[in-house]
Amino acid sequence: MTSTRKIIVQIATSADGYIARSDGDVGWLDRPAPKGNYGLNAFVKTIDTILWGHNTYLKGLELGMKLSVYGKGIRHYIFSRQPQPSPEPGVEFVNEPVSTFAPRLRSHPGKHIWMMGGSRIIASFLDENQIDEFLIHVIPVFIGEGIPLIAARRRTIPLKLLSSRSYPDGVVGLHFATSA
Repeated sequence: MTSTRKIIVQIATSADGYIARSDGDVGWLDRPAPKGNYGLNAFVKTIDTILWGHNTYLKGLELGMKLSVYGKGIRHYIFSRQPQPSPEPGVEFVNEPVSTFAPRLRSHPGKHIWMMGGSRIIASFLDENQIDEFLIHVIPVFIGEGIPLIAARRRTIPLKLLSSRSYPDGVVGLHFATSA
């Protein structure tokens, strides 16, 4: 990528590669977090935009999520086949191809962009060569089945390991760059 404004997937997975159970349940993520919340607190300071898949956004609302928790001035884009009016300031529903949306978003000055997920929107951005980095926190639990980190499609995407970090509770943080 030539842009300095990166699109970064920052996400947790089970040790067997799932971001949620098949019904969207993420209860297995409930655990005491170390100081700094596995680097999430520092990461949020580097972004000013969050990209959401529609199902991830709806699940967050169902769980009582408040978008304001991510900070003032954060723009939220929710990808949906059926865009709706914005439910609050700073939230926009998007029904635009990734191939046109991502370069346009990157062209605006700002901080980095957090790809929140889920698996289908991550796959769509990855397939359009629009993800720069992955920050994956592997939680030491197998959940057996669920929603994979990336929706299944035939692809090979080489990654470069930038860093890894283990935490006292067994969580492992992996930081990859895409090779594109």
